[in-house]
Amino acid sequence: MTRLFALLLAAALTRQHLGPPVPEPVRRVVSLAPSLSEIVLALGAGDRLVGVTRFDDDARAAKLPRVGGYNDPEPETVLGLHPDLVLAQPAPENRGPVETLARIGIPVEAFALGTVSEVEDAMEQIGALLGVPERGRALRDELEHHRARVRATAPRGPRPRALLVFGLDPLVVAGPSGFAGELLRDTGAVNAAGDAERPFARMSVEAAVRAQPDVVVICGFEPPQGRPAIPGLPRARIERLRSSALLHPGPRLAEGLDDLVAALRGKRAP
Repeated sequence: MTRLFALLLAAALTRQHLGPPVPEPVRRVVSLAPSLSEIVLALGAGDRLVGVTRFDDDARAAKLPRVGGYNDPEPETVLGLHPDLVLAQPAPENRGPVETLARIGIPVEAFALGTVSEVEDAMEQIGALLGVPERGRALRDELEHHRARVRATAPRGPRPRALLVFGLDPLVVAGPSGFAGELLRDTGAVNAAGDAERPFARMSVEAAVRAQPDVVVICGFEPPQGRPAIPGLPRARIERLRSSALLHPGPRLAEGLDDLVAALRGKRAP
């Protein structure tokens, strides 16, 4: 089991099954990542969702039992909910608990959500698992159509250089290869992170200054008060995304893309 999960992580497979076969129909689902919960909800299968993480903030899941966190799910709590299926997002930190669930006889489907294509695959494949394949395909199509509309309406002329920042200490920015970088490219902006290899890459302050972004877009945290977000960039405009949608690689990526467009155009949150 450990070797299988290690191969999953190393090869960045979009999907891996662990444990016994998934029953048909699936009536009870536990989600180990907020993005996966939101996929189940968007598929119209929220009545089958019986457990979520403590980080799930969708109002439709507010009354559901919590089964721990993304990195530290609680196998005993999950087992007590008698799921037919557990949905997971693979990470080195949660490998042990996820493998434990599979060993004790709970079917687990693990989905990588690092790129837009992987997110779309997950929406379609989870739709098939839950018996609503047409809805899964529709979610994929809706996201692609939304991206196409944004690309078609991107302003002509000079493209702004943007850094999409997910953390300041250390400085973590969206590289071009992950879903955040792909959506940033959809807006017509130039990613000032350049050719960073990782989807979410550490960047030195010196490198950020050399990159000379026109806009620094902050995602998932409040900008610091009383000091520059990134020292040495006095001319860069600082914007904060209006919602947490870009932290949830799932159906809300369309909302996250709209948030990016608004930030780049200087339409701050109210």
